[in-house]
Amino acid sequence: MGWIALLILIGTLLFFAELVLLPGITIAGIGAFCSYVAAAVLAFILFDGIVAGFVTIGVILLIILIMMIFFLRPKTWNKVALHAEIKDSFETKAEETISIGAEGETLTRLAPMGKVVINGKTFEAKSLDSFIDQKRQVVVTDFDNSSLIVKLK
Repeated sequence: MGWIALLILIGTLLFFAELVLLPGITIAGIGAFCSYVAAAVLAFILFDGIVAGFVTIGVILLIILIMMIFFLRPKTWNKVALHAEIKDSFETKAEETISIGAEGETLTRLAPMGKVVINGKTFEAKSLDSFIDQKRQVVVTDFDNSSLIVKLK
């Protein structure tokens, strides 16, 4: 009886790991299945009757059902979920506020992407020629999606 309970406990722990820690068909899920099958087979063999085997299978299915209901409901995960909101917004398109030929200074190193300050506003920028160190004067040559293309002044 102790071995059956131990196998069910091991299967339950592995099933918990499968549901919460390692979702998908992994070693934990396969191990839980094998542990449950071994517990049921051992119950059939040790107690020489089908009643004990089917009771063991019923207990295993009940444990699985309770765990799935508890762990797959949204209320369970609301306690550990992140509820913070991001209130910052990204700058509008650079083409609307900056024109080609505008001058500015690199805020970070452009290797080849980084940040530049033009007219007091920070923009994402890209250098096509070479890496540009920070605190260097640059000129806007073109636009690429939401970033500027710059070169050394």
